[in-house]
This record gives sequence, structure tokens and C-alpha cells, in this order.
Amino acid sequence: MRTRRSIRRFKPDPIPDSVIEDILSTATYAPSAHNRQPWRFVVMSSAATKGQLADAMAIDFERDLKRDGLAAEKIEAQVKRSTERIISAPVAILLCLDRSEMDSYSDEKRNRAEYMMAVQSVAAAALQLLLAAHAEGLGGVWACWPLFAQETIQKTLSLSDTWEPQGMFFLGYPDFIPKTRDRKRVEIISLFL
Repeated sequence: MRTRRSIRRFKPDPIPDSVIEDILSTATYAPSAHNRQPWRFVVMSSAATKGQLADAMAIDFERDLKRDGLAAEKIEAQVKRSTERIISAPVAILLCLDRSEMDSYSDEKRNRAEYMMAVQSVAAAALQLLLAAHAEGLGGVWACWPLFAQETIQKTLSLSDTWEPQGMFFLGYPDFIPKTRDRKRVEIISLFL
């Protein structure tokens, strides 16, 4: 598990469907609040689908960067990089949260807690997905951009309104494996009582 890295450059080699199915199956063994398993996966290997999604998301991204006041050349470079990341990965997996089977309460405090439990459950499946991909010899990276373009993604991919985009994973056989980054020491980030 300590050898997993965030891989952003991939060989063009296709990933067998059976490998993707095994990865998704392993991801579903993550723990979840009330065992509701609120994760949903959208697997994209078609160049047309990835291109359509990249183009749609680029519009939102460019709009947001303009609002941030970035220079035109920086906006163009960032939008181009994100678009290429989606298109160049052999497989992109959109991870969604489906709250339709989670509990609903009469008070807002408990509803927020229930939503947070669902988000945490989906995040657990996300890590499980990355570790399963690594175990299969694949590289992957987790991108949270879908949080900024949820409606655009739902519309572009014709997703159910209950499927809330949370993150996207780009998977493929690594073209480059980066060095390990330093980790904060356990005694700095932990409190032992």
C-alpha cells in the first residue's frame, strides 16, 4: 500500500474490461454508513465520451478561472491540461454519491451528518478503488474537479439526478512513476492519550 503513487501519465495500452470490473468489485468492499453502499461508478473508456465530457467541463472551468481573475494564458493552459488529462487516460471513472437510500431526518443537523457519512463512505470506496488498481499493476490519480461541475456532468452523461459527482479517477498503465513524497511523521499528526 505504501508503493501506490498518484500517476498522471499513462501508456496508451487499453485496460481489459475484466480488470476494471475486478477493481470496481473490490471498491465495493469498502465500509459504508449503515452499509448503504452509496457509491456509483461511471466507467468511460470511449474517446468520444471522454472528449464530450472534457469539452463540457472545460466551459465551466474556464468560466470559474475568469471569475478568479486569472490571466487568459494561464486559463488556457489550465483548461488544456485538465482536458488532456481526461482524454489521455485509457479509462476515466466518475465516482458519484447516491443519497437516495440514506436516512432522512426532520432536523437539518442530523441530515448534514447523514450527508457527511455518505460522503465519507464514497471516499472510502475511492481509496479502495485506487489500491485495487495499484494491485492490478495500474496507475491512477484522483481528481476532485467534478465537485465544481456536478450539474454539467450529470447533464452531459445523462445521469440520474440522484447521482451526485464527487470525484474522477484516471487509470492506465504507468508511463512514469514519481518518487515518494515526504510524509508527516506520525508523532506530529497524532495524539496518543
